[in-house]
Amino acid sequence: MSNVVVIGTQWGDEGKGKIVDWLSEKADLVVRFQGGHNAGHTLVVDKKIFKLSLLPSGIVRENTIVLIGNGVVIDPFHLKKEIDELKNQNITISPENLIISDTAFLILPIHQVIDQLRENIKNTEKIGTTGRGIGPSYEDKVGRRGLRICDLFDEDELSSKLSKLYDFHNIWLRAMGKKNLDPKDVYEILWDLGQTIKSYVQPSWLSINKYIQQASNILFEGAQGTFLDVDHGTYPFVTSSNTIASQAGIGAGLGPTDINYTLGITKAYTTRVGSGPFPTEDNGEDGILLGKKGHEFGTVTGRQRRCGWFDAVLVRQAVSLSSIKGIALTKLDILDGFEEIKICTGYSLNGKTINYLPSAEKEQKSLKPIYETLKGWEGSIAGIKKLNELPKSALIYVKRLEELIGCPIILISTSPERSDTIYIKDPFNPN
Repeated sequence: MSNVVVIGTQWGDEGKGKIVDWLSEKADLVVRFQGGHNAGHTLVVDKKIFKLSLLPSGIVRENTIVLIGNGVVIDPFHLKKEIDELKNQNITISPENLIISDTAFLILPIHQVIDQLRENIKNTEKIGTTGRGIGPSYEDKVGRRGLRICDLFDEDELSSKLSKLYDFHNIWLRAMGKKNLDPKDVYEILWDLGQTIKSYVQPSWLSINKYIQQASNILFEGAQGTFLDVDHGTYPFVTSSNTIASQAGIGAGLGPTDINYTLGITKAYTTRVGSGPFPTEDNGEDGILLGKKGHEFGTVTGRQRRCGWFDAVLVRQAVSLSSIKGIALTKLDILDGFEEIKICTGYSLNGKTINYLPSAEKEQKSLKPIYETLKGWEGSIAGIKKLNELPKSALIYVKRLEELIGCPIILISTSPERSDTIYIKDPFNPN
C-alpha cells in the first residue's frame, strides 16, 4: 500500500491535472479532499481536451474509481452539468466509479449571489474570487447552518434547513438594498438533483477505510495551491479552505499515519490569478511572453494569469509546510528560447534580506525579489521523455531549482500531452 497526496506549491494552476491523471493509472482510488468548482484542471488525452473543476482528474481514465470527499463544497447544479458533459465525451460515469461523500457541504444559489455582490462592492480591494459561492458555503459550514449532501434526501430536513439558511442571508441582502430570496424557488430542483446523484453518495470515510484495509494505492488530489491556503497563504487573497497536504486527512476521513508520500506540483515559472502579492511578477516583455507561450488563462474563469519568474523562496516554504518528498516540475518547455532565465533566491524587505514569505499583508506587498540569472537553451524540449536528452542549460536549471528548494525533482512535464513526461522516480514506489 502507498497513499500519495498531490498538492500545488504556488498559487494554483501548476498543472496538477495532468500529473494526477498519470498517477491515477497506478491508483485504486483517487480522492478530491478540498475546494469547490473554483479550481480547474485541463487534461489532454490522445489529443482530446477535458476540462474539470469538481470531479477528480482520474475520472477520465478507465478502471479508476474517484471520490469527492467531505472537505469539498459541492454545487449540485454544476456537479450534474460536469457529469453530463463528460458522458457526452464518452466518459463512463456510474456509482461503480464515482463516490460522493454524504457529508460534503452544498453550494446553493444564494451563496453565489452573496459571493458576487461582495466582490463587486465599490471602493474595496477585490480578493479575486471566482464568484461561485465557495467562500459563503464554507462560512455556513463553520457557522453550523450549512446544508450537506445527506440533507438532499429528506424532504423535511431539506425544507427546514433551507428556510433557516435563507432567513439568515436575507438579512444581509436587505441591508445591501437587495430583495429577499425565496428558498421555495430552489427547493424542488434541489430535491430532484438529490435524487439524480443519490446513487453515487456514500460515507466517504468508510469507503476510504475499505481501500486502506485492502492495502490499496490511494491518490489524494488537492485543488488550488499552497499560497492560497486560508491559514498559510497570502491572506486575505486566498481561498476559503486549507490547501496544504495536512488537509487530505481531514477532508477525506483518515489519519496522518496513513499518508505515505506528498508530491508537490510546481510550475517552471510562477503565475497567479486575481489580486494579491506576487513578488516575482514580470509586467514587461518576458512576463507577456510567458503568458502567451504558456496559454495562461484560467480554466474556470478564463481570466488571464499574471506571470513571472520562478520563486524558490515560495516553493521552499511550500516544501516545509506539506513535508513534500518530491516535486513534479511542469511546463519546462515554456522556457524554450529565453536567452536568460531568472530565479528568485531571496527577498529584500526594507533594506534587509529575508528567505521566507512574511505573514503581514503590508510586508508581502513590499517584497522585492533577489534574482539569480541562468543561461537559457536553444531549440524545443517539447515531447522529451528522457532526462539525459534535455539540453545542458535545461539540466543546470533543473538541478539549481532542486538545490534552492531543498527537494528532489522526480517528474518533469515537457508538454500538455499525458505521455510527454520525464519519469525519474515513482511516488507510489519512491525507494
